[in-house]
Amino acid sequence: MTTTAPTTTVVSFENVHKTYGDVHAVDGLSLALHPGETVALLGPNGAGKSSTLDLLLGLRNADSGSVTVFGTTPQEAIAAGRVGAMLQSGGLMEEVKVRELVALACALHPKPHPVAEVLAMAGITQIADRKVDKLSGGQEQRVRFALATAGASDLIVLDEPTTGMDVTARQAFWATMREQSRQGRTVLFATHYLEEADAIADRVLVLHRGRLLADGTAAEIKARAGARRISFDLDFGPDSGRDGAQADETALRGLPFLSSMTVSGTTVRMQSYNADATVHALYGLGLYPRNLEVAGLGLEQAFVAITEAEEARTA
Repeated sequence: MTTTAPTTTVVSFENVHKTYGDVHAVDGLSLALHPGETVALLGPNGAGKSSTLDLLLGLRNADSGSVTVFGTTPQEAIAAGRVGAMLQSGGLMEEVKVRELVALACALHPKPHPVAEVLAMAGITQIADRKVDKLSGGQEQRVRFALATAGASDLIVLDEPTTGMDVTARQAFWATMREQSRQGRTVLFATHYLEEADAIADRVLVLHRGRLLADGTAAEIKARAGARRISFDLDFGPDSGRDGAQADETALRGLPFLSSMTVSGTTVRMQSYNADATVHALYGLGLYPRNLEVAGLGLEQAFVAITEAEEARTA
C-alpha cells in the first residue's frame, strides 16, 4: 500500500501551454490530482488529452508553465518507479513471449511485483507462453496493462485502456483498477467510453481545445449541463390532439427553452433548459403526449452539451 501522505498533491499542472505550430494542444491548463482518486479525462478528438498525458509522463516538455509529479519532475518520478503508464502509442516487442516481456518489466521496476502476480492481475496467465505478435487487440491491451502495473507505482496513467476488450474483459479490468484505488493509488484514465467514466471515476475532467471546461463528479458534470431530457410518443395527424388539434413538428420546435429535438416515427426526444415550462407549453398546444418521461442528462449528453456550448461561445 502506498505511503503517500494524504495531503500530498500527486500531479500539478500550473498554467501549462504546449503548441505545435499554430495548434494550441494545451492552453493554460491548471489542475491537481490527489492520492487515491480515480479520475477520467474526457474530451473530443483534438481536445488535448494525449498531449496532456505526454506532458505528465515527461514525453514532451511544456512551452511554459510547470508540470510536477509527486513534487518533482515527471522524469524523476518515473525513474523512482512511482508512475506506471499504459499508452496507445508504441508497439510491443515482437517474437517474445508474454511472460518474458512481463518479467522484463518487473526486473526493470524499482519496486517490482512477482511476475506470476502481475500476470494474474492482468488476466493473462493463460496466454503467458504465447508470443506477443500472436495476440488479439484486447489481449495486447491487457499485456500493456500488465507492464503498467509491474511494480508498486503510486500513480497509474491509462490512455484508452479498454479499447479492443470485450465486455467481460472490461469488467475484470475495472475491478482490478478499483482495487488499485482502494490501496491508495491514484488512477488517471482517458477514455471515449463515457459510461466507464460515469461508473468508475470519482472525478471527471472535460478538456476542449487544450482548456479545462469542467472538473467535478459525474453528477456535478451532468448538473452543470443544465438541460433535461424529455421524451414522449405523439401521433402526427388530424386526430393526434384534443378537439382536432394536430401535432406539427414546426410547432413543437417552437416550444420554449428547447436546446435540441429529434423525431423518429411517433417518438419525440427533446432537451430543454426548463423542462417544466416546456412540458406546460406542450400541453398548451392542445396535445396529449403518451409515455411522457423527463430525466436528467446522462454523462454522454452532458459532455456533448458542454462542448457544444463552448464551440458556440468561441465561434
